[in-house]
Amino acid sequence: MKQIHDNKHMSLEERKIIQTGIENRSTKVAIAKTIGKDASTVAKEIKKHRVLRPRNTFNYPCICIHLKECGRCIQKCSRYMEKTCKLRDKSPGACNKCPNSYKCHLDKYFYYAEDAHKEYLSDLSEFRQGINMTIVEKKELGNKLKPLLDQGQSIYQIKSSHPEIKQCDKTLYNYIEAGVFKDEGIDNFSLKEQVQRKQFNKKYKKRKQASNYIGHAYKDYLDFKDDNPNVKTTEMDTVYNTPTGPYIQTFYFESTEFMIGFLHSSKTSESMASTLDKQQEKLTTEEFANLYSLILTDRGVEFEIIDLFIKNKSSGEVRLNIFYCDPYTSSQKSHIENNHNYVRDIITNDMDLSNLTQDDLDLVFSHINSTPRKSLNGKTPYEMFEFLYGKELLDKLNIKEIERDQVILKPYLITKNHKK
Repeated sequence: MKQIHDNKHMSLEERKIIQTGIENRSTKVAIAKTIGKDASTVAKEIKKHRVLRPRNTFNYPCICIHLKECGRCIQKCSRYMEKTCKLRDKSPGACNKCPNSYKCHLDKYFYYAEDAHKEYLSDLSEFRQGINMTIVEKKELGNKLKPLLDQGQSIYQIKSSHPEIKQCDKTLYNYIEAGVFKDEGIDNFSLKEQVQRKQFNKKYKKRKQASNYIGHAYKDYLDFKDDNPNVKTTEMDTVYNTPTGPYIQTFYFESTEFMIGFLHSSKTSESMASTLDKQQEKLTTEEFANLYSLILTDRGVEFEIIDLFIKNKSSGEVRLNIFYCDPYTSSQKSHIENNHNYVRDIITNDMDLSNLTQDDLDLVFSHINSTPRKSLNGKTPYEMFEFLYGKELLDKLNIKEIERDQVILKPYLITKNHKK
């Protein structure tokens, strides 16, 4: 006997039954029979309102099924294919209470009845009211957003530079996801990707404490900060694409979110410390002290010879304090790690850096430092740094201010300079 469906809008109670069905690993057909709906209705409900929780791309950058066979993956190969999950991709279509969730490295989807119902009511109200814009206003807004999104700017970044845009961030995201600006060439793929990095947690066995870090460990850094709360921390790190280099030494300055980078052909303490030698020659004593008095970095081999960083190469005089994060705990210098996301928007992991120059790097960091930050109340790191230290120091660092609408956070910022 053919089942009769009620053809009514789904209620919160029915959505709770759907969530329970997913948690019990029931099929969509079984869930549909329970609430008196068609299986396709349940499938559309789950797909529309489930929430994506992205996988950990930092710990597991590649999950191609051919990885073991190829040995190395560039994620742009024609054979690239990610693993699939029948329970996630077919039925029930979400990962609620999946017994394998804790060891699964795939993107996950979760369906929550109350959130789905709130989203449904919000969509229903918006659809009934229509979009609060005329066709002309929609077109003007879409044409304003399009080139800036193509440059890699986020909705927040665009709005901070254009106070005339009255819609809130959430409304603009909803409009884009609903296809409002489709005619203007804007879709979901226009939005800037945001990835959350998870901290390593008991991933490896604890490494034996090296004797030369005594007095320079993270606990010593915390003690130093307690005694010297007014001394600003500069976080130091290294970015590279291949083990053979080249290597980018980065510095992040506390309270301004300002970042600079220096190009190196070798990954050694001698090479990395030479940056500080050159900076000390270029800057005044006060300028150097303002920027590099207190450095926090990791225990990479390129930073392990402590005296090279602490002491001036010529005079041997102590010039700064340096401390090291605990082993495999990069979260202790989370500011520079998070800021590297801006670097990776332009210098992607698969980019050939053999032709990269220091001028290219200065251009990259000029655009990054000209990007407004919500944490700075809409100010840019460039503006904060200029306020604290002055434009003369910025000129010595070779960092320029880029007009907000001209900021580019895409690889073509530097690749276009190397095209023949």
